[in-house]
Amino acid sequence: MTEILPIKAWRYHPGLSAQIEELTSPLFDVVSPKQREALYKNENNSIHLSVPKGPNPAFSARETLDRWKKNGVIVQDKLPGIYVYYQYFRLSGEDEEYCRKGFICHIKAYDWEEKSVLRHEDTIEKAVNDRTGLLNHTEFQTSPTHGLYDDPEFRLEMYMDEAVSDPLYDIEDYQGVREVLGVIHDVKIISQFCALIRDKAIVLADGHHRYEGAIAHRNQRKSANSSHNGGEGYNYHMMYLTNSAAKGLKILPTHRLIYDARLSELELLHKLSSYFTIREVADPQEIGDLILNKQWAFGLIFKNSAYKIRLKPEALNEMPRDIPEVIKNLDLEVLHYFLIEKSLNIPRHEQRFSNNINYERNLSRCHYRVASGEVDLAVITKGVTMKEVMEVAQSGNIMPQKSTYFYPKAVSGLIFASIAEEEFSFPYEMFL
Repeated sequence: MTEILPIKAWRYHPGLSAQIEELTSPLFDVVSPKQREALYKNENNSIHLSVPKGPNPAFSARETLDRWKKNGVIVQDKLPGIYVYYQYFRLSGEDEEYCRKGFICHIKAYDWEEKSVLRHEDTIEKAVNDRTGLLNHTEFQTSPTHGLYDDPEFRLEMYMDEAVSDPLYDIEDYQGVREVLGVIHDVKIISQFCALIRDKAIVLADGHHRYEGAIAHRNQRKSANSSHNGGEGYNYHMMYLTNSAAKGLKILPTHRLIYDARLSELELLHKLSSYFTIREVADPQEIGDLILNKQWAFGLIFKNSAYKIRLKPEALNEMPRDIPEVIKNLDLEVLHYFLIEKSLNIPRHEQRFSNNINYERNLSRCHYRVASGEVDLAVITKGVTMKEVMEVAQSGNIMPQKSTYFYPKAVSGLIFASIAEEEFSFPYEMFL
């Protein structure tokens, strides 16, 4: 059983609606340093809650939140609703416009073992701790995580289409994506949303760190509450749910950046040659195309050279036998084992918190950061498929951290969700 509830959302004051494009911000894990500095200049931008500044960021976020509430920068909707969220976008090099349809709601922060919410990738420990600390201090959620439910009959879409026909917001975000937000307050319709999801398992597409932070926060509050009943606000988490049967779901690759490799280019290539065939590439800008649609193929970009590498099929037999078959053949599992663990000597259990690995979606920035000397090398990857995500999640196994980049990202600031009891409380039984 999977329980969702409508949200008594906090939103920017109606008087600020015309400025909403300037008040939204990218998610905490994709906003670049330059974007942050530009967004911080607007004292009301949501970045001050999602990626707060200062020596104690969580306290800073709490001060900002209290000030915004007191001054009416944000106000709480009187009634809970299902917030319908449509994202219209195009992919680079394509003419077709896609629309990813979904809705934002509260969902219980289920433990992984309960199998109501299924993960598909590992997390980075520091990021989870940061999100937990922020939630502990603010009891406020600035952006929804992204989950997938399966409904091949598309039973909710007619209600969602109607809601966005009279939107609260219709804007263009930092990605060039058209963001449209509507709301449903009708109790009978909301009850249909709750009933449909009740029998579904949700596959977490994006937001593993924020979701694990919500679990950690719930566990802390639960252990301190002798009268815990499971209905308190701290049990819930804001999530954007989309139908996995729809075609507007796109996954882009996330490349790996390596710092302080402690191996020269020649030393690394020598170690890699035991596992991979290696071919030098004349034009590094073509590296993405050269590995496309080729299993276990990756690009390596050094400051003055680039290579295409591809795992020798017989090398797969060297992988530990305890790695499940559903994981073993995945490109990123191969990458993290043979390149990062065996060749760069960063054990798997250290990779989650290693300072030697960073992540970058933008291929051009990979080239720039290597050319500038900021990183030693960039490892270029391909996107995983939806089929792989679903198979891994349903098997109970996980891919390496930052395996998927569901595009487009949701944005922070369109709505906020409070789990503070006095702001969360409502007779939600009418929807269940």
